[in-house]
Amino acid sequence: MAEVVILDSPKTIASLAADAVVSLLADKPTAVLGLATGSSPLALYDELVRRHRAGEVSFARAKAFMLDEYVGLSDSHPERYRNVIEREIASRVDFEPGAVAGPDGNAADLKAACAAYEEAIRAAGGIDLQILGIGSDGHIAFNEPSSSLSSRTRIKTLTQQTIADNARFFGGDEAAVPRHVLTQGLGTIMEARHLVLMALGRSKAEAVHQMLEGGVSALWPASIIQFHPHATVLLDTGAASRLQLTSYYRHVYAGKPAWQQL
Repeated sequence: MAEVVILDSPKTIASLAADAVVSLLADKPTAVLGLATGSSPLALYDELVRRHRAGEVSFARAKAFMLDEYVGLSDSHPERYRNVIEREIASRVDFEPGAVAGPDGNAADLKAACAAYEEAIRAAGGIDLQILGIGSDGHIAFNEPSSSLSSRTRIKTLTQQTIADNARFFGGDEAAVPRHVLTQGLGTIMEARHLVLMALGRSKAEAVHQMLEGGVSALWPASIIQFHPHATVLLDTGAASRLQLTSYYRHVYAGKPAWQQL
């Protein structure tokens, strides 16, 4: 079962998630990070940049892999996920050139590009800490409902719900949101050694409830993390508002030994 931490603000959540990243890089400067896009990780990236500029953390020997990418967006499009990650985190810290990789959504052979991405992750030694968000329909990365729980990096078709949710990044225009993506599979994600999932707001409450307290099912793809040996879920009160065991999660975290990190 995941460790569930319920906090009062996105800033506090970002700080705790940053603690996990900084601690990992202190112990293993060559660590491999998994980077997510979307709204939830933005405060985390800002906090990591702040700590980097304060001299508290370096990414100079680290590598990173992105979770997913749109298919067919031009290389210069501001919402191409490679550009989003470059803008929000990669260019603001000291990653070496080429240290951050993503699946190629403009490859001539998308199936081959997915296989090559899987091999690149394996060649890097696997992902040490994977940052995740969750969609309102329970997807992680772009593993939409009905995704195989053992899936690998592949092409997926977005649901209408995800298209509507992501339209805010495209000026509110659903027609501008690509219909296809490349995404790490659920099986790929589950091989990361530590999952850190952040969820904010009441719009994520049902998905969070199903992920943590429902059955493990392809209908709610994020529920696969119930099988992960080291998963941390960081929630604000809105995202936690449908949970049945809220008081227990708070009790457990309040009694956590000081020496035990996330």
